[in-house]
Amino acid sequence: MKAIVYRKYGPPDVLRLKEVERPTPTDDEVLIKVQAVSVNRSDWEILTGTPLYARIGGLLRPRHQILGSDIAGRVEMVGRNIRRFQPGDEVFGDILGRMGGFAEYACAREGALALKPASMTFEEAAAIPQAGVIALQGIRDKGQVKPGQKVLINGAGGGAGTFAVQLAKSYGAEVTGVDNEGKLDFMRSLGADHVIDYTREDFTKNGQQYDLIIDVVAHRSVFTYKRALKPNGSYFFVGGSVATLFQILLLGPWIRRTTGKKIRVLAVRPNPKDMVHVTELCEAGKVVPVIDRRYPLREVPEALRYLGEGRVKGKVVITVEHNN
Repeated sequence: MKAIVYRKYGPPDVLRLKEVERPTPTDDEVLIKVQAVSVNRSDWEILTGTPLYARIGGLLRPRHQILGSDIAGRVEMVGRNIRRFQPGDEVFGDILGRMGGFAEYACAREGALALKPASMTFEEAAAIPQAGVIALQGIRDKGQVKPGQKVLINGAGGGAGTFAVQLAKSYGAEVTGVDNEGKLDFMRSLGADHVIDYTREDFTKNGQQYDLIIDVVAHRSVFTYKRALKPNGSYFFVGGSVATLFQILLLGPWIRRTTGKKIRVLAVRPNPKDMVHVTELCEAGKVVPVIDRRYPLREVPEALRYLGEGRVKGKVVITVEHNN
């Protein structure tokens, strides 16, 4: 089968389209004929090896040689212990733990998959697993957003951010989206009440305070985030610099004890139930999976380069064509 392979950390230039052996599912796995796979920030981080936490399990060389985690496709073969799926089923899921999505075939554990709704395309389904679940757990579960609350999404124009803006609005929040100048109108189109160009304005220094901050691209001091929170407000780190991550882990509990403001890491739990809930919201018209661009499998390097430049509005999806 064809797959995009890399053997050392670096820019998209280290990726190669190669013929590799098709994976064989274990007794507890499903083999999927991949139709679409979306590109995530995690793919960029594991490709480049930065931040440092992206090298967990492979300090000097990548642990997995094929990237890609958010897949959608048809079940080709099932292991002997599989009960929920059978060949021909259309499924989607998050295989971040083993990767391998940028290929014609990929294996996944049964618990990582859900049936794809017939009303959704493979591309739309592939856009949901990581980004949609991050947003859902941040807004609904951890943030517990209520009508009238002020919510800020930093990185609102990206994959998880676009879902977070729409979800926060569906819960009745007053939403502020932060991203670059090229995404201001896009964030407004998602429903954001206020938009901020981070190159011109620092949301931690404009005097505004929020009930909830979801930060996809954290790089500031925890004390600046504390300043931007209302009393008893919550801040959740989704991704960003190692320095900020360590500050949150070390100082977050102290800040909560002394001020009541909660500054924490969003510990996302991938699960099919939440993926299905996001598809139900999509089918109800409450949320739209926004796909900026589509690329064929051979152009994964270009897709990752586009994501790395920070210009993606929503999601980038790889479409996988099969000759047979």
